[in-house]
Amino acid sequence: MTNQLTLDIPVGVPWIDFTREFDAPVEAVFNAHRDPELVRQWLGPHGYEMQIQRWDFTSGGGYHYTHRDGDNVYGFRGTFHTVRDNEIAIQTFEFEGAPDEVAIEFMRFVDLGDGRCRLEGRSVGRTVEGRDMMVASGMEKGMVEGYDRLDALVAPAAATPSSAPAQG
Repeated sequence: MTNQLTLDIPVGVPWIDFTREFDAPVEAVFNAHRDPELVRQWLGPHGYEMQIQRWDFTSGGGYHYTHRDGDNVYGFRGTFHTVRDNEIAIQTFEFEGAPDEVAIEFMRFVDLGDGRCRLEGRSVGRTVEGRDMMVASGMEKGMVEGYDRLDALVAPAAATPSSAPAQG
């Protein structure tokens, strides 16, 4: 992949910053976050089965989903505080296996022109220890694999011409 995930995990603070570019229009990447059927196809580590119990990607909406790896089930839930089409999503994020360690996440969808976009994010945890636990859990691997699948999912949108050539 030419587009790699960049993580900034500063020492001593409870947040993580990330960026990832996509060779697809901002609308396609945003829609892949909004549509639960598309979310199910890319979010999380490779090889995990995902079930979505709730996905309401609107301001004031919420979500609940599980990832299954054999007999292991991992639940996640949160609230979408602010969602503006093709621009921003602000949400809470809670891994049910670490109660009380709720993060607030900010994701900006940036149109780079020429059918490309960048996702910029910040996840702010309650404590440095909670943030470090999330990092140690394999978060980076899951993000890399998920965003690689998202890249493949939105690639057809990038290949679709915006206007057909005139036939003569």
